[in-house]
Amino acid sequence: MAILVEFCVQADEFPLGELFVTVPDVSVELERIVPVNDSLFPYVWIRGAERIDVEAAIGETDAATEFTLIDDLGKRGLLYRVDWNPDLDGIVSAIAESNASLLSATGKHERWTFKLRVDDHAELGAFQDRCRSHGVRITLVRLQPLEYTDEDERVTPAQLEALELAFQRGYFDDPRRATLDDLASELHITRQSLAGRLRRGHRNLLTGVFGDGGRALERAASSTDD
Repeated sequence: MAILVEFCVQADEFPLGELFVTVPDVSVELERIVPVNDSLFPYVWIRGAERIDVEAAIGETDAATEFTLIDDLGKRGLLYRVDWNPDLDGIVSAIAESNASLLSATGKHERWTFKLRVDDHAELGAFQDRCRSHGVRITLVRLQPLEYTDEDERVTPAQLEALELAFQRGYFDDPRRATLDDLASELHITRQSLAGRLRRGHRNLLTGVFGDGGRALERAASSTDD
């Protein structure tokens, strides 16, 4: 069964990390629905930065052999055509060597977020093994069988809101950067109500992931860093 995989890596794990240091408010998006083949991530959108700053930062990195401006749409962003350095290692190599399809990739100051589609649980485990062999630590955000859609309504809007806020504020980090009390105050609900939403939201998400083939996912999930 095909699986949607969403994960994060630290900003400096992917090329253009220098850009985030120079222009902290910039955001970078790889063109969506790009196949992972010989033309690896050929188009990049860069928003929130001036062209002169972007190209000065790019000049400090060896990530690309060529970086060509295709279009300048002002506030909508800069579109570049990129020829990546074939010697790049890390997450780039892990994706390129896999059979995964890149659905989206966005980068901001703290992290890159990737969405991939893999054919089955075995390929997911193989991808995670590749990340480990390249020294890349990934943080899984979501594993979702493609047959599990929003129409299933297994996760309510309130549960999703609580889970997303907890993730963004660092409640799931080690060590934690937010407490239940912090999150409950931000959502204007009681601590007990928030704990219930998180618990039910986790249960419903896991139902979507493990409801079919849960044991096959065990190996893939265990290969991530704790």
